Amino acid sequence: MRIIHTMLRVGNLEESLNFYCDILGMTLLRQKDYPSGEFTLAFVGYGAESEQAVIELTYNWGIEKYELGNAFGHIALAVDDIYATCDKIKARGGKVTREPGPMKHGTTVIAFVEDPNGYKIELIQAKTEN
Repeated sequence: MRIIHTMLRVGNLEESLNFYCDILGMTLLRQKDYPSGEFTLAFVGYGAESEQAVIELTYNWGIEKYELGNAFGHIALAVDDIYATCDKIKARGGKVTREPGPMKHGTTVIAFVEDPNGYKIELIQAKTEN
């Protein structure tokens, strides 16, 4: 078994695709409308679905906003240079909600960004091999 995707409901598909593809650098892998169900699915990621987990963006036609609740935490992405990554995200119009720095009670360098729907994305500085 392996994890194949995480699904997020989004209120504006184009705005969400802009964030995940243009700001975070993912690729739109596939997208399909389901007229009888009045929804669209778009799958984004950093590589082929056959090789790694991706994110499924679900747009239910006519629903512009969701309550996120307090159970969902975040999606985490490993990055090679967290400081440069945050600079690029801000330059592309993304929202950094926690600047890079050591995590509380630890030494791992993290940052947080927020997508247009309020979902949190944690950036984690990739460990370098010594």
